[in-house]
Amino acid sequence: MAIIVNLDVMMAKRKMSLNVLSEKVGLTLSNLSILKTGKAKAIRFSTLESICDVLDCQPGDILEYIHDEQKTTTR
Repeated sequence: MAIIVNLDVMMAKRKMSLNVLSEKVGLTLSNLSILKTGKAKAIRFSTLESICDVLDCQPGDILEYIHDEQKTTTR
């Protein structure tokens, strides 16, 4: 099983750069980049809430669950 982070997709839909999102959410560029690339091991609900507020989206727009079987066939 895998959690896929679609933060870059939502940022593109909102035409928002990583720098701008970082400033508005209050996260460092490096921490936001780790999240965006899917290398993060965890995310605080408060951080997810801030990102969703700034991007005007739902957590499900950013995070996606993929079964292992689907991951190999769709990615």
